[in-house]
Amino acid sequence: QVQLVEFGGGLVQAGGSLRLSCAASGRTFSSYAMGWFRQAPGKEREFVAAISSSGGTTYYADSVKGRFTISRDNAKNTVYLQMNSLKPEDTAVYYCAASRAVEVVTTPAGPNLWGQGTQVTVSS
Repeated sequence: QVQLVEFGGGLVQAGGSLRLSCAASGRTFSSYAMGWFRQAPGKEREFVAAISSSGGTTYYADSVKGRFTISRDNAKNTVYLQMNSLKPEDTAVYYCAASRAVEVVTTPAGPNLWGQGTQVTVSS
């Protein structure tokens, strides 16, 4: 079973950039689709981006399309979320998740493998 650890969060000014990483344990990482989700205080967890196991297909929430890019390096067992043009409304705890099927990592109710989360704070 894959275990996930996120890092790379922090405090950034509006308009700035951050890159989140999610490192996975285990030798089966390349068979998992991966997703990024976020949860702001008082709000429900929401889908941000997903990538297929091969990396050939990506999905984005409308709110981040054109600003965020999801990618993966199967040789390093890592998935990334490059976040550009950050806005205060992007402030949240960001989680990565894994599943065998990519459609499962496009909805918060889908995955059963989650990381512990990393805080992203965007100041105005």
